[in-house]
Amino acid sequence: MSQIAVIMSVYKNDRLEYLKEALSSLYAQTRQADIFIQQDGEVSLEIEAFLDNALAEDKIVYLGKREKNIGLAGSLNDLLVVVLSKYQYIMRMDADDISIFNRVEEQFRFMEKYPKIDVVGSYIEEFSREMVYVKLVKYPLTHIEMFDFFNKRVPLAHVSAFFRNSFFQKAGLYPTDSSTNEDTLLWMNGFKSNCQFANIAVSLVDVRVGKAFFGRRGGYKKALSDLKDRIKVIRRLGYNFDAYVYAVGVLIVNISPGFIKKFLYKRLR
Repeated sequence: MSQIAVIMSVYKNDRLEYLKEALSSLYAQTRQADIFIQQDGEVSLEIEAFLDNALAEDKIVYLGKREKNIGLAGSLNDLLVVVLSKYQYIMRMDADDISIFNRVEEQFRFMEKYPKIDVVGSYIEEFSREMVYVKLVKYPLTHIEMFDFFNKRVPLAHVSAFFRNSFFQKAGLYPTDSSTNEDTLLWMNGFKSNCQFANIAVSLVDVRVGKAFFGRRGGYKKALSDLKDRIKVIRRLGYNFDAYVYAVGVLIVNISPGFIKKFLYKRLR
């Protein structure tokens, strides 16, 4: 059994071709990890058959199935309950992204070298096969830099997260009181619980972006939810007034037309 568990949630909007690419990138890693997947509600018959076959062939070690969709946070929590007592490290992976061939090795070595770190992420590279778009997204590297960065934006890409199991012992499982910002609130609880954060200065995950990516970042309901969660972070972690001003600015951007969000996102992120 590996020291490392990969946790992945699959739901009805996932596409089989993307899921195959995601899993193939895990099978091809220079250091292997055990793969745990939760089907969050109904999925297509093709995906269900594909995952059943992967389980039968021992390509994944666990496949949980739930009839009702309860969201990403609840699905990941179900997986954490299964793996936390058995694995030292837990790696996040989305069902439509691609892990670089040495991602597991790089993050494992980092954690072995720095035993006080509870979670490490990396840069990510966003890409699209539906439009001309490639962007390297960088994040701060040290714990202090990441805490300072968090007064405006998340300091670690959730899709790149590689946890020591101590993170969840300190901070608890994923908060389920937000429908879209479970990672933001998890990082908040992590900082509040004295978890130690880091990022590696190289892109280890290719993150898939579709045409709807920029448009779906807005909408009044989600924008207000994001603002509510951001204010919770500011208050809990004691950030200053500038953080509130920035949060309101993000709200304005999020309710702006898609072409404006796309312009600002590509240049300011």
